[in-house]
Amino acid sequence: MALDKILSIGGKPGLYKLLTQTRSGFVGESLLDGKRVTVGIRNNVSVLSEIAIYTLEEEVPLREVFQKINEKEKGGKTSIGHKEEKIKLEEYFFEILPDYDEDRVYPSDIKKVIQWYNILHDNGITDFSETDDEDKAGEEE
Repeated sequence: MALDKILSIGGKPGLYKLLTQTRSGFVGESLLDGKRVTVGIRNNVSVLSEIAIYTLEEEVPLREVFQKINEKEKGGKTSIGHKEEKIKLEEYFFEILPDYDEDRVYPSDIKKVIQWYNILHDNGITDFSETDDEDKAGEEE
């Protein structure tokens, strides 16, 4: 499943799989417990494929960050949990993305990335390669 079908919903824990769109929003299924939720248009919703992490030179798509974690962990879950101390989280993230912008990437962001990666891993979503649309966009530039 591609990251463009995975959502983060403000105020709700974990990640959600987009099931269908409705006139007033959409229906999602929790990747944590499988429960379905109806989300209105007014909710703060982020699609994982649209999220990027700030570095000193550019913004790196979340997909690429997940790919680097996957390579570091040799396809397994992260070696640290998302509830670790701030310094441990930052040290881990420096191994993944050495040039991330410390002023704009907060410890809470690092916690989310680690937690999201582990949720995706638990659900068998470990292919973070580019989709066909992204390949075409890259060729046009």
